[in-house]
Amino acid sequence: MTKQEILAKVDHTLLKADAGWEDIRRICDEALENSTASICINPCWVERAVEYLGGRVPLCTVIGFPLGATTTAAKVAEAKQALAEGCEEFDMVINIGRLKMGDTDYVRDEIRALKQAVGNKVLKVIIETCLLTDAEKETMCGVVCEAGADFIKTSTGFSTGGATFDDIALFARCVKGRCRIKAAGGIRSVADMERFIALGADRLGTSSAIKIFNNEASGTEY
Repeated sequence: MTKQEILAKVDHTLLKADAGWEDIRRICDEALENSTASICINPCWVERAVEYLGGRVPLCTVIGFPLGATTTAAKVAEAKQALAEGCEEFDMVINIGRLKMGDTDYVRDEIRALKQAVGNKVLKVIIETCLLTDAEKETMCGVVCEAGADFIKTSTGFSTGGATFDDIALFARCVKGRCRIKAAGGIRSVADMERFIALGADRLGTSSAIKIFNNEASGTEY
């Protein structure tokens, strides 16, 4: 794949707690220069970034991030505010504790509520694969598709691990084209990006893709 073919699948990401506006503006500029799929930032920067970008690159934000342990009502409110401010894509974190206790109905209903809130905008569902068994990952493939979300996503990048090749292969096998797939967290090389895409990932969530192509990556980024 060419550099541009890969970057067209990248959500150029900056979710660090200490990021200020100059940091956000920098990744906006990088996304514009490299034609990435979107930029992904925390909700507090959405309104200002939408104004700065002027529709030139889609803007993505995170909901219930990074733990997923806020209430459904809080997640819906967060999404509605970002939607009103011009956000086009939403990466929500599931309630992992509810899933672990077997309450898949709660998780499914919450995803449906978020999809209803954002309407025809893109909803990606982060299931935090590093905390799940393979059986739970398989269950979530079904739940995400049944709830009408657009993507299933591996990771926040803030837990104990990020995307793995095995997880993307599992997603592809289980979703069977019913939703798209996003790999996020721990992407360290062009070879990683190419392999994730070959295995079935339609999006890559990373702060380091552009640095990797420019030979500037430190190996510690999301």
